[in-house]
Amino acid sequence: MADAVPFHPTEPIRSEAAASLAAFKALLLRDLTVLKKNFGIFAARTIIQPFLLVFVFLYVFPQIGQGIGGSQSTGESSFATVLVAGVVGLSIMFQGIQAVALPLANEFGYTKEIEDRVLAPLPVSLVAIGKVVAGAIQCLIAAIIVFPIALVVHAQGVHPHLSVHWLVLIPLIPLACIMTSSLGLVLGTRIEPRNISIMFGFIVLPITFLGGTYYQWTTLSAVKVAGFSWLQALVCINPLIYVTEGFRAALTTAPHMHLYVIFPVLLALCALVLWAGIVGFRKRVLN
Repeated sequence: MADAVPFHPTEPIRSEAAASLAAFKALLLRDLTVLKKNFGIFAARTIIQPFLLVFVFLYVFPQIGQGIGGSQSTGESSFATVLVAGVVGLSIMFQGIQAVALPLANEFGYTKEIEDRVLAPLPVSLVAIGKVVAGAIQCLIAAIIVFPIALVVHAQGVHPHLSVHWLVLIPLIPLACIMTSSLGLVLGTRIEPRNISIMFGFIVLPITFLGGTYYQWTTLSAVKVAGFSWLQALVCINPLIYVTEGFRAALTTAPHMHLYVIFPVLLALCALVLWAGIVGFRKRVLN
């Protein structure tokens, strides 16, 4: 008879860090599997708003003689150039909020799924970061889906003038995706599930219309009171303005906010909203 292998109950099979990493990967894989299963719904949800924006502004309006930017094709093309970058930034912002805030509202409110997640063998903060990473991946996919639509849907004679600056675009995309999904984490943990619909009216809509989607930040200098460009200063509290201006710098030759403002502010916003989201997540879970 073979000798029994001695068993040491106090000896860990794997380190705590390895167990946390394995659990983090499993939770992330679960979210991506759900995304793959529901990709049709995800794609439709991602496409509908930017498609309608460019269809109405860049196809219908020029066709009926109400083109924005002037009745000449050069003015309409200039507006198309501004709008394409804005639509890509807006899509990332919307996707970041929808991919994180809305599922969290359900998991905290009705399904209580969040209780299963925090039982995984990893710190609660990593569960929150996993939500942000999954949301950021969805933001990246949204940008890839939306850009061709914004590029090709326009009336005859209307041509957005694009020039891709890869050195700006490559670092900008992950920063924008992480910042917007972190913002979704903040909203999903700070707003009660029963009030989540109010979020779109009082938070998302102002962010959208004052986020530089339809105009350049530099042009707001013309809106003055007593010689002060108040609107140009006011929109600086809107995180979307740095995303849309960043994509304007990365995808076009149109005037935009200086890059030495865009990147430091985006980095600071990433750190701030991610920290606020993790704090809110821990508070909701532990209470």
